[in-house]
Amino acid sequence: MKKWICLLLALPLFAQAAEIKIGFQKSAGLLSMMKTQGAALSGHTIKWIEFPAGPQMLEALNAGSIDFGSTGAPPPIFAQAGGVDLLYVGAEPAPVNSEAIIVPKESTLRTVAQLKGKRVAFQKGSGSHFLLASAFQKAGLKISDITPIFLSPSDARAAFLGGGIDAWVVWDPYLASAQKAYQARVLADYTGLPLANGFYVASRKFAEQSPQLVSALLEQVKATGRWASEHRKEVSTLLTQQTGVPADIVATWMGRSRFGAMPVTPDIVANQQRVADLFYQQKLIPKAVNIASRVWTWQPK
Repeated sequence: MKKWICLLLALPLFAQAAEIKIGFQKSAGLLSMMKTQGAALSGHTIKWIEFPAGPQMLEALNAGSIDFGSTGAPPPIFAQAGGVDLLYVGAEPAPVNSEAIIVPKESTLRTVAQLKGKRVAFQKGSGSHFLLASAFQKAGLKISDITPIFLSPSDARAAFLGGGIDAWVVWDPYLASAQKAYQARVLADYTGLPLANGFYVASRKFAEQSPQLVSALLEQVKATGRWASEHRKEVSTLLTQQTGVPADIVATWMGRSRFGAMPVTPDIVANQQRVADLFYQQKLIPKAVNIASRVWTWQPK
């Protein structure tokens, strides 16, 4: 682990010191690992700001409260539609089964199509929102065919346990916890559905004024992802200590996690545009958005 810390600290010097505000989610992501390990930028101060999910992080980016962060595919699209001047600066591998639509073990629901008319909880504008929209498109439904209950993961968990909702769409480690603690059943994950990448985003001001700094951050995220992929047991131990989530649940979570950072390629742009188009077609965003116009080119070393 010491070698990893050294990689994080081996960043280039910049002419002017500044405070860099980075948004992260405690329950997931390489940025969270970097924060826990005390990542530093030579000559700069990092201010780490925690968020419960991507939508709240993008609100902070719009307000100038953060410069850089990571999120799933949908939050930047909702933010673009809302006028946030963000740039996609890097991408993460798309999840497959680390996010799912789940129901209580005693539920009579067995298919996605049976959710019609039901109460389904999810974080609005999150990756879960896209998973639900994609699964519904395949089943011939729309979000308007259900009663959507917009809740954060912690609030949705209480509703799930209390019987206030029929289904819950959520990501790890909340998903792994629900499966372990409550024997929740999976109705659908991304298996057989279009995938959606995660993204590293930055404010346009930050990316255009400090391109070297953005590149340095992404290089270290990439190095951290490579280390995490090769040292999953160490990562599990780290996250167990960091989050307080039981070790067996963290092990399940890590077993289906995909780590990394890569440039936003034309294929990834096309994939994200498909996500945006689906949201617009289902009237989940007020206007169409163009992804290619918001891409910042990263050239890894």
